[in-house]
Amino acid sequence: METMKSQVLFLFLLSLFYGAISQPILYSIPEELAKGSRVGNLAKDLGLSVQELPARKLRVSAEDYFNVSVKSGDLLVNSRIDREKICGRKSECALEFETVTENPMNIFHVIVVIQDINDNAPRFIAKNIELEICESALPGVKFPLDSAQDADVGSNSLKVYTINANQHFSLSTKESPDGSKYPELLLEKPLDREHQSSHHLILTAIDGGDPPLSSTAQIWIKVTDANDNAPVFSQDIYRVTLQENMPPGTSVLRVTATDQDEDVNAQITYAFLNAPTSTSLLFNLDPNTGDITTNGTLDFEERSRYILGVEAKDGGVHTAHCNVHIEIVDENDNAPEVTFMSFSNYVPEDSDLGTIIALIKVTDKDFGQNGLVMCYIQEEVPFKLEFTSKNYYKLVIEKALNREEISEYNITLTATDKGKPPLSSKTRVTLHITDVNDNAPIFQQTSYTVHVAENNLPGASIAQVRAFDPDSGPNGQVSYSIVASDLEPRALLSYVSVSPQSGVVFAQRAFDHEQLRAFELTLQARDQGSPALSANVIPHILFLALFPQTSTSLRSAEPS
Repeated sequence: METMKSQVLFLFLLSLFYGAISQPILYSIPEELAKGSRVGNLAKDLGLSVQELPARKLRVSAEDYFNVSVKSGDLLVNSRIDREKICGRKSECALEFETVTENPMNIFHVIVVIQDINDNAPRFIAKNIELEICESALPGVKFPLDSAQDADVGSNSLKVYTINANQHFSLSTKESPDGSKYPELLLEKPLDREHQSSHHLILTAIDGGDPPLSSTAQIWIKVTDANDNAPVFSQDIYRVTLQENMPPGTSVLRVTATDQDEDVNAQITYAFLNAPTSTSLLFNLDPNTGDITTNGTLDFEERSRYILGVEAKDGGVHTAHCNVHIEIVDENDNAPEVTFMSFSNYVPEDSDLGTIIALIKVTDKDFGQNGLVMCYIQEEVPFKLEFTSKNYYKLVIEKALNREEISEYNITLTATDKGKPPLSSKTRVTLHITDVNDNAPIFQQTSYTVHVAENNLPGASIAQVRAFDPDSGPNGQVSYSIVASDLEPRALLSYVSVSPQSGVVFAQRAFDHEQLRAFELTLQARDQGSPALSANVIPHILFLALFPQTSTSLRSAEPS
């Protein structure tokens, strides 16, 4: 019941947190579901129909754990989800990721809460526990024992310890400052070494699952002669703060215990109590001095807190216990990372202002100010970055583009955290501006004067017009033609023609000023765009009887 309440509270807090950013889509599933199991209909929850899925290219960033069915839009389990591997002993566990759609581009946040199942039994690191208890020990003396480890959480975690019925000892379940439970053995009846020099008990650890899981350890008790005093630590809890990335061998602190006995009964040795392998790899405890030093490199991003149990044992049978709390302080040792969730590096020059070019995610593994990242564009370009939600930016068009002026932009995205000193990373991308047919051909001259000799040779060139189009490809390829004349079409073909490629005007016959004094025609320059753009020029041709040459005048018309 408590677990259900905590999960409801967790989901409620998550909804409050994300409500100010963008409403996330929430799902809840138990761990260890089979591959292909259905989480929920993601497409439906995003407001997408099945027919839209191929065009929208729905996908998720957590491909290690989930994928999306292109047929149904269902969010499916892609691989084994082990809650303990993902979240350790955290009471709440959720996989948070993004889903991206295109056409248009958009991003949504998805949270899948992973519910714990009772798939781990309690486990004793030491299967055999050996104790030495003096026969002079009085009833009421307590003996803390090594705890069992249970990877599950909540109601499925370790709940209680028991021992087999006997006349000398009872057992109670205690809770450590870090919330873990450990067994404590209580002496109920005085021991008599001469009557019984040893005792054998079976210790059982039971979790709260349904059905419960359990494991056992053997307790072997040796009854010894009297040792009057037990060690006493100077503190029950030691606290220390360490910077991450300190070199191995760095001093953490010294634990100190004293014993009022003399000689061998006062000689104290120290050892980690119930220490997992990972702890012993990172910390070292000198058994004689109580000095704790680092044995490896501490990484805040991997773990920010350690609780070490330490046992002090005298030369006889008595022990004492304390806890060492170690807090790891974050350093700015990770540079921000820039990831393109979606990117279009070919941009039409007539794109609207505000068009999204790329969706960018910036991340930093550090904590607090060290993990806060700002992203900006280094160059002066007609693009800008817009912050969307959480760590996401959109690269959008800020100013009008003109391929004829600039056809390519090299953009440097710089991501900088707020650490002291700050760390940054740079990502360089190239945007290519693609052409649209936005320029009509332009004639090089507004008028032309051409002298034509009477009785010229048929096929001779009498004029040439030229037009320029700044567009590229077919949009800039110009062809020429005669589009109008005051002569009859058949008569026109017998008098002049124009080369479509060069704009050269040819006389198709010898001109005689006695027969033809003047005529007018319209030449057009037309590009190959879709739709095509064009411009016209009108040559006015005169033939003078008194002179051996004839002048031809051309004036340009407005582009169409």
